[in-house]
Amino acid sequence: MKMLMFDFRDSEKEFFEKNKLTDFNITFFNEPLNDNTILNNEQKEDTVVISIFRTSNLTEHVLSQFKNLRVIATRSYGYNHIDLNYCVNHNIAVLNVEQYGESAVAQYAFGLIIALIRNLMPTMLAMKEHNINYEQSEGRLLNNLKIGIIGCGEIGSAVAKIANFFGMNVMIHSYMQNPQLNGFCNFVTLEELLRESDIISLHLIYTGDNYHIIGAEEFKQMKDGVYIVNTARGELLDIKALYENILSGKVRGAALDVLECEILNKDNPEEAYSNPDSHCAEAAAVTRELFNMENVIITPHLAYNTKESVNYLLKVTFNNIRDYLKGMYTNRVC
Repeated sequence: MKMLMFDFRDSEKEFFEKNKLTDFNITFFNEPLNDNTILNNEQKEDTVVISIFRTSNLTEHVLSQFKNLRVIATRSYGYNHIDLNYCVNHNIAVLNVEQYGESAVAQYAFGLIIALIRNLMPTMLAMKEHNINYEQSEGRLLNNLKIGIIGCGEIGSAVAKIANFFGMNVMIHSYMQNPQLNGFCNFVTLEELLRESDIISLHLIYTGDNYHIIGAEEFKQMKDGVYIVNTARGELLDIKALYENILSGKVRGAALDVLECEILNKDNPEEAYSNPDSHCAEAAAVTRELFNMENVIITPHLAYNTKESVNYLLKVTFNNIRDYLKGMYTNRVC
């Protein structure tokens, strides 16, 4: 079966060396699949399966080149980088991976929290310049702080358990309550969480209804000197409001592993944000300012990025494809 695999990285070679996938004829591309990708006629005619990561962008123009495409397997939970309407209208199945990297993301989120609270980034930069300022490097004890976790799925629950291990006061706002957390977590309203938390960490699935769940009005309810951590989705956080509250001192520090409009900010950022009236152009301008702040940490959506998580993504992706070919609907989006 002819398959094209995009967004392939060298670290994934080990998986294919250990798993002989003889039922697939795979061509590997290190680059993402998008409007700039050049394919030969055979690839356009014979390809049945495509596997991508979220850095690819499957527009109608991209998809219309494939004459016999039947399956798109994205190695991610999100699928907003795929034109689902086109897939539905042309009977192309879209498969995703619903759960992966929960422990990896939780550990990464807490690493960001420690980096913020102990001022690791500015201290490291000062050390390189031989300009140590002990007063500016002064941090806080985690066990004296309250953490507010928004979202109580696998990742949020894991963060809560880590926070409890450090002796923190843990508050959670979630539409569901994990009984495993009873006894050391307080389930509270969003208003109470915003009002009482020293650290706020986002661990929600983005649904569209919770767009900018943390915006200007929510920042007004927070205590002065709060820290913000987002390893979930960029759309959950109003980045302009965050920037304004960092400038005012309301927010003492922020760590962002996700950014709004990040799908557009891949190959050519200047071209992607060339329209000065677009929302993404404004978000990009604010992000550039945040990059220059010592109390802000920004990383490129890699909280999940461990060897174990990547291997799991690959394993589930190929299991999904095999299940689909058997007539099963495992992890099928459309």
